[in-house]
Amino acid sequence: MKTDNHFGAHTLPNGLRIVVEQMPDTRSVAAGFLARTGARDEVPELAGISHFLEHMCFKGTTNRTWEQINTEFDDIAVDYNAFTSEERTFYYGWVQTENLEKQIELLADMMRSRLPAEEFDMEKKVVLDEIARSNDQLMHVAYDFLHNTAFDGHPLGWPVLGHDATVEALTREQMSAYYQERYAPNNLILIAAGDVTLERVIELAEKFCGQWESGPAKPERQTPKMKVGSVLKQLDQFGQQIVALCYPAPSSVDPLHETANAAASILGGQNSRFFWNIVQEGISPDASCYRIPYCDYGMTLLWGQADPQNCERLLEAMQSQAEKIGTSKVDEQEVQRVKNKRRTSLAVESEAPYYRLVQIMGDVDLLGAPRSIDQRLADVDAITVDRIAEYFESYPFDAQDRLLISVGPRDWQGQN
Repeated sequence: MKTDNHFGAHTLPNGLRIVVEQMPDTRSVAAGFLARTGARDEVPELAGISHFLEHMCFKGTTNRTWEQINTEFDDIAVDYNAFTSEERTFYYGWVQTENLEKQIELLADMMRSRLPAEEFDMEKKVVLDEIARSNDQLMHVAYDFLHNTAFDGHPLGWPVLGHDATVEALTREQMSAYYQERYAPNNLILIAAGDVTLERVIELAEKFCGQWESGPAKPERQTPKMKVGSVLKQLDQFGQQIVALCYPAPSSVDPLHETANAAASILGGQNSRFFWNIVQEGISPDASCYRIPYCDYGMTLLWGQADPQNCERLLEAMQSQAEKIGTSKVDEQEVQRVKNKRRTSLAVESEAPYYRLVQIMGDVDLLGAPRSIDQRLADVDAITVDRIAEYFESYPFDAQDRLLISVGPRDWQGQN
């Protein structure tokens, strides 16, 4: 089924979706398999299994050892990797056009991993080491603590990497059951962008994936609700304190999504109000505002890092800037600056198959279909001073609806 002059889509009989953007002026192709599963799809006792499984898909198939997988990727000079998030897992590569068939064959083979028993315990140690290194970084600790507090009792509350105890207890049998359910072809999407046609990708998908058997339908996700209040995590091993304010915000599929990003950038992006009024004032060496959007919920996060004795000053400064932007219109110059940066970013990304691959991956997963660069630019062009004001009317920085967290050596919860 053609969707327009550049996009094409098709579904194999086993449920595997194929989405392609043809970029005729390029000489390379990026392609990847999206597994529509992530940390929020796990039960508590399996926290971290999606990320661990991502590791295991590189460890061997019935056709290849892990050494052969890596060597054959290198043989075609592919830029390849994978990542796991709260809502998805993505395996991808970017190659010269003539190497596309080999790349898709390799990725498809990985999607049918045998989860080699001889590699399972060794890779578990690698994941546990990754968790330990994450726990040594203040920002990672604060981010995980924020989610655990904000979504206590909900799957979004546990970290993508999982916990020491849950990963340590995972068995290969548990992973195999999860893998069989979540990596069925009807829960996978093959995406390609670059110098390729839909017909060519269909041909390769039928050749390498057509024999896969469908699995059960993906279970429904629970919509979260953010907790409010003020919570401390005291950790003596760090010398700095992180103070963060979290507020409800639009989801990834909300029409206000792009406007919300612009508002966050004006408040706490590059050359922002936070930069001039907090960082340049010496209150914090690093203070920002950004959104954490999910398919059915979103948060706006105001955070800063400071010496522990500066917590009150940092909190007051962030609250002051949030109140100002929420109650008075932003400047036209601020809006244009943010829009210009976004336009430049989209223009650059539109010329590279890998960046288009990642954009399409998000669109297809969240919206069901890809958006063109022109559609994305139209969303940016629609941002105005008045629209940002309307956004803050819908999503105000209301003290009654916020979550305040403090992570670091000081026993301080910002109760002011």
